[in-house]
Amino acid sequence: MEPVPQEDAEKLLSRALTSFCSGEFQAALAQLERVLKLEDDPLLHSYLGLCIAKERGQVNKGRELCLASLALEPENPVHYLNLARVHQVAGDKRQALETLRKGMAVGGSEEIVLLLSNLGKRKPPPLRFLSRDSLLNKWLGIALGRMGLR
Repeated sequence: MEPVPQEDAEKLLSRALTSFCSGEFQAALAQLERVLKLEDDPLLHSYLGLCIAKERGQVNKGRELCLASLALEPENPVHYLNLARVHQVAGDKRQALETLRKGMAVGGSEEIVLLLSNLGKRKPPPLRFLSRDSLLNKWLGIALGRMGLR
């Protein structure tokens, strides 16, 4: 195989990030896998982890990739954002919020603030005159949520 020039790796990376930002995770996954054959970068592993979790449903593998990149570059808030999104794919909202808060402590970004505000909001209780902890409010909220009325 012939060595690929650095320009091609940069083009692949820009295409992968463009696909990622537009929500085309399947295309981004393919591009990232090709770029990783050319160069090894913790940022690529972080994005790859999120794409694998979203597209293939391999949440544990995605989490491992994000944690490995976070161990190499603990000051990069993008790794925290991608790890939080993997936790979100897994349905672990509490862990996602904790990871986002750690990302804000490291430096944060607008995307982290946006995701934090979206994840942190709770719907109002069905019966507002009762407390949120009321058993009636809890069960009514669960029932309405399952029926799709909430």
